[in-house]
Amino acid sequence: MTVREIMAVHPRPSSIDQDVLVRCIEECLDCSATCSICADADLAEPDLPDLVKCIRLCLDCADACQATGNILARLTEPDFDVLRTTAQACAEACRASADECERHAAHHEHCRICEEVCRSCESACNEVIAAISAHVG
Repeated sequence: MTVREIMAVHPRPSSIDQDVLVRCIEECLDCSATCSICADADLAEPDLPDLVKCIRLCLDCADACQATGNILARLTEPDFDVLRTTAQACAEACRASADECERHAAHHEHCRICEEVCRSCESACNEVIAAISAHVG
């Protein structure tokens, strides 16, 4: 089952735009895995000392994305302030990780890929923040 399919049969659907919500959840979970893999790939590189900050930010981003995806996927009795704040923190973690990966993208393909995924997730988080803000005013 996909996120969209399981959410469609939830007895208490979200009042937030489902397309925006599903995209953000899926982007967050993908970004979490991508950042974990990028950090692991960084550890295998010969220029490891130059990648310490990248590893740190990728791992922080992975954790933020995993938590955000999980929190957004819980549809029953949401606290919209918590959802918004969580998505904001995730967007910031994605931006920081993407900026650092961009510094290494010319030399490491995994960093180039991770940067793209982080930027896409940041965008999805910003869309869900806007949807939440529009919903609660």
